[in-house]
Amino acid sequence: MAESMQGLKRTHRCTEVNSSHIGQTVTVMGWVQKRRNLGAMIFIDLRDRSGLLQLVFDENDCGKENFDKAYTLRSEFVIAATGVVEKRSGAVNESLKTGDIEIRVHSLRILSVSETPPFPIEDGISTREDLRLQYRYLDLRRPELQRNLMMRSKIAILTREFMSREGFIEIETPMLGKSTPEGARDYLVPSRVHPGSFYALPQSPQLFKQLLMVSGYDRYFQIARCFRDEDLRADRQPDFTQIDMELSFVDEEDIMDVNERLLKYLFKEVLGLDIKTPFPRMPWREAMDRFGSDKPDVRFGMELKNVSEIVKDCGFGVFTGALAAGGSVRGINVPGEGHMPRKKIDALTDMAKGMGAKGLAYICVGCGEGGAHKSSFAKFMKPEEMDALVAALDGKEGDLLLFAADKDTIVFNVLGSLRLEMAKRQGLLKKDEYAFLWVTEFPQFEYSEEEGRFVAMHHPFTMPMEEDLDKLETDQGAVRARAYDIVLNGNEIGGGSIRIHQDDVQTRMFRALGFSDERAQEQFGFLLKAFRYGVPPHGGLAYGLDRLAMLMAGADSLRDVIAFPKAKDASDLMMEAPAPVEEKQLKELAISVEDN
Repeated sequence: MAESMQGLKRTHRCTEVNSSHIGQTVTVMGWVQKRRNLGAMIFIDLRDRSGLLQLVFDENDCGKENFDKAYTLRSEFVIAATGVVEKRSGAVNESLKTGDIEIRVHSLRILSVSETPPFPIEDGISTREDLRLQYRYLDLRRPELQRNLMMRSKIAILTREFMSREGFIEIETPMLGKSTPEGARDYLVPSRVHPGSFYALPQSPQLFKQLLMVSGYDRYFQIARCFRDEDLRADRQPDFTQIDMELSFVDEEDIMDVNERLLKYLFKEVLGLDIKTPFPRMPWREAMDRFGSDKPDVRFGMELKNVSEIVKDCGFGVFTGALAAGGSVRGINVPGEGHMPRKKIDALTDMAKGMGAKGLAYICVGCGEGGAHKSSFAKFMKPEEMDALVAALDGKEGDLLLFAADKDTIVFNVLGSLRLEMAKRQGLLKKDEYAFLWVTEFPQFEYSEEEGRFVAMHHPFTMPMEEDLDKLETDQGAVRARAYDIVLNGNEIGGGSIRIHQDDVQTRMFRALGFSDERAQEQFGFLLKAFRYGVPPHGGLAYGLDRLAMLMAGADSLRDVIAFPKAKDASDLMMEAPAPVEEKQLKELAISVEDN
């Protein structure tokens, strides 16, 4: 039978009690982690968000009524216990913060009973994630998730402190806005008072924060909720949180400087680490050529090498065919993996095919008879061509060289992914090592096969490089943007750009994206109108707070640092959302639902 607190007050959290309190009477409250019955004595491990504390029940101290109640305790019962702090009677538990003390209880109240949980409330469990998400309120009791969420809270608090000291003003922007094209799909909200019209939930505060610069708030920030209707991955959620900022009268250097100092402050205060600044910088083109990725993990080597020139006249049709079609042939060296079984190499080939490649070529350096190379394509090559390939990739005996031949987008995707996969297998991706990098000079546009036109790689408000402005109408593929991403261990944790602040350049940008003047006015007329009233040069950046917290916590998924995340299909397994609504609600919104 559950009892009430009846005016009882907690004096300490579990791990706030220490040896300095020996002899004092304290009251602690929390959940029963474990009960051990030794006959004349009962031991309870009590848990709250701070950690564990041992309670001791001896009938001579607590009386028969309290002792009998202690005997009924089970895992996850919620209790309040009052007793005297003592030096631990048994061996000291070095793994616990409170391992040298215990509470000899004289009064116990059972505040709530619990059914047997569907999984253990402890770290390192192998329970299916869908079950943990279904009972998320129980999963959140586990110490590792509590540590992650408390770390995330600390990151947010410290960010606010830092930004305030730097002269930023925290301003909230609307959740209900206008749907705009050029990006991921919006989540739409129907309007009851404007039948047939819709708000959109913000994918970012982008337009509002630019308008705040027009309004004279020259340093804005916000910890902002954002929404994107897109497919999920381990590092994506439909609703997420950004550390968002915008600054006026600045260039790239100013924005990079304040963000490097912010990250240096966070890593020192949260993890006790001194990260080195300034961070290295790398143009987008170099990142793709060397790592096959615009968010390269630079903690290890295995860099891509372009061997197109070596094989341009070889007898291997896969290579020469790719070059004739305008593609390239590139390779990576996986040190020490030359004796990999053929079955595993075939699995890597299947992986490459899954990313659009026609196959994967390989050389096992010096792994054949008499120190000869083993290769999937040696019979098509001259010995000197094979030697040149090995030399180009700095191949040593026992190395595995992997080659992809196709258009650059596929080659980069395949080799960039294989590079990460092999690094993972070799244990090179250490979670306690942090390698920061700025990637700069992104393309302004990327060609969309689906839409048959160039689209903005970031968004249509990014300023092109000054020297590329004359190519906006004539050579869009060659236009570079004043855009920059901050990358940590192969993850983009933030991205931003210098914005367009001249109305004539913004109009040219819309035209370059295929917008008629009428459509640009319809979608962004409010912005173009604002640009007629004096716009300061400005730029900004936004971090994914969830992703930053994930990396700082050493977690494998965003779901480990978000209190109530969605599953991979964007559903909430705990609340069973999304769900149908009543017909009355649909009628109020002038919406009818068709059966699929």
